[in-house]
Amino acid sequence: MKEYIKVCDIEKYYGKGSYVTKAVNRVSFEVEKGEFMGIMGPSGSGKSTLLNMMATIDQVTSGHIYYDGTDITELNDNEMSDFRKENLGFIFQDYNLLDTLTLEENIMLAMSLHHKSKKEIADTTHKLLTVLGIDQAAGKFPYEVSGGQKQRCACARALANDPKLILADEPTGALDSKSSRMLLQTFEMMNERLNSTILMVTHDAFSASYCKRILFLKDGEIFQELYRGDKTKREFLNDILDVLSLTGGDTEYAE
Repeated sequence: MKEYIKVCDIEKYYGKGSYVTKAVNRVSFEVEKGEFMGIMGPSGSGKSTLLNMMATIDQVTSGHIYYDGTDITELNDNEMSDFRKENLGFIFQDYNLLDTLTLEENIMLAMSLHHKSKKEIADTTHKLLTVLGIDQAAGKFPYEVSGGQKQRCACARALANDPKLILADEPTGALDSKSSRMLLQTFEMMNERLNSTILMVTHDAFSASYCKRILFLKDGEIFQELYRGDKTKREFLNDILDVLSLTGGDTEYAE
């Protein structure tokens, strides 16, 4: 399968003169359409910096990032803003839903900014509500539903404009184990049923075991790469813990 996203030899420096910190050091990899990929590594390894550069929130110092052949490192600010709006979906730790809108309206709002027809917005919203199992709560406000339903609404909103990539930075960081598992199962369903391409930064080995592939960063460089293949989550989890112990960093495991 042809690569969907291509990261080529990117570097990120902070500071000037003798106070330069190299956060990401010549990192290259490819992401295929429909992958569910994780990025792991100890604190300060560069994983969030890498995600921010792929999200166009931060700019590379050198190197290139291609989305379907478009080099986002060459875009100006206005082009970057348009690209982000049209091609990327974000899932946050705290949902970022508007409490004054129903779940259905939160999803519709994401599409209304793209000047889509009312019928297309209604059809897409209904499909997402149904696929993610929150159609019965469509008319309720965020404060009237459970955390799991809010998470699924946030996922539907991220999917609303058919993004090339969904980015999630520590999405289970503030959640209890039950809510974390529900969110991860939703990611898994989005990936398998909707062929969503997902990139998740996490320090939690259990969360990472849901991914199909994991890149491990250490000191701003790719230290190791794991593919899940036919392994069970438990087998993959053990492999992840083994690699994390070698990075000398976080080995959190919160099943």
